[in-house]
Amino acid sequence: MKTNFGKTKDGREVSLYTIENDNVKIQACDYGAILVSFIDKKTGIDVSQGFDSVEGYIENHGAHIGASIGRTANRIEKGILHLNGKTYQLPITNSGNTLHGGVSGFDTKMWSALEEKDKITFRYTSPDGEEGYPGNLYVKVVYQLLDNGVAIINEGTADQDTVFAYTNHSYFNVDQSEDAMHHIVTIPADHYAPTDEHGLTLDSLYPVEDTPFDFRTPKEVGRDINDNHPQLIAGNGYDHYFDISGTGMRTMATMQGKKLALTMASDFPGFHMYTSNFSEGMHGKYGLCYTPRSAICFEAEYLPNGINYEDVKDKPIVHAGETLHHEIQFTLKRI
Repeated sequence: MKTNFGKTKDGREVSLYTIENDNVKIQACDYGAILVSFIDKKTGIDVSQGFDSVEGYIENHGAHIGASIGRTANRIEKGILHLNGKTYQLPITNSGNTLHGGVSGFDTKMWSALEEKDKITFRYTSPDGEEGYPGNLYVKVVYQLLDNGVAIINEGTADQDTVFAYTNHSYFNVDQSEDAMHHIVTIPADHYAPTDEHGLTLDSLYPVEDTPFDFRTPKEVGRDINDNHPQLIAGNGYDHYFDISGTGMRTMATMQGKKLALTMASDFPGFHMYTSNFSEGMHGKYGLCYTPRSAICFEAEYLPNGINYEDVKDKPIVHAGETLHHEIQFTLKRI
């Protein structure tokens, strides 16, 4: 079902697309290929934060709520992209670095949309030189219904070597409450990546053992968040990449509330957990106020800035004439 979702600042009509089955209802819009709602139909709980119209997303663009992120998720150091012996300068947008693609990333673009019974397909062409990136990149993001959730299938095809480091930036609270710190989180990761004082992910992996970053045994996400750990102090909470061993589709994180549990699985190398540390009291759906630590992001992605680290094997490079394909699955289970 296609309905009106408001207008962009330059007057373009934005549409909201709705698909559903017996268990879940998914809504996404063609501005930013944004996941707007993810509703468990039995409980009526919408586990994803968002806004009632596109104007809310535009006004609160810096939070990237629900958005499709690209060409590169997370931070690129000093906005310098190293590829095939060449350097490309990207716009500086965050404490001396490039964040989530640049000034006008994928989350600010109008995408073409095709709605079918069980999926919504969004397409966008990122032209050569956009935000400083090389090559034309043809992007497809598909929201595909699962029996109890949604698969986000992302593909990038290029006409010259470039990068495609997609993520979905949804904020989750499975109780639809104003605080998420009571959610029980499990992460099967032995290592996490530290950040510098500006949030840039560094080229190293630290053991989680005996640190607040150990979620191998389920615990409330807020239990250790105020620990006197320099990494938590610098980011005002969790804002870190977790390395998930193995390849292919595998469970990366679960969060459990009072009635629902959400699982994120992906074939990316790992994911970035962000505990909405800098949300600024945005007014969202259902009259909720999105304050700091009101939700948790599970951003399946490549190691941030890994394109520039020589010893990182998994890099988000799309070779000319080829397609880079990944999938993220968010599923719900009633407790």
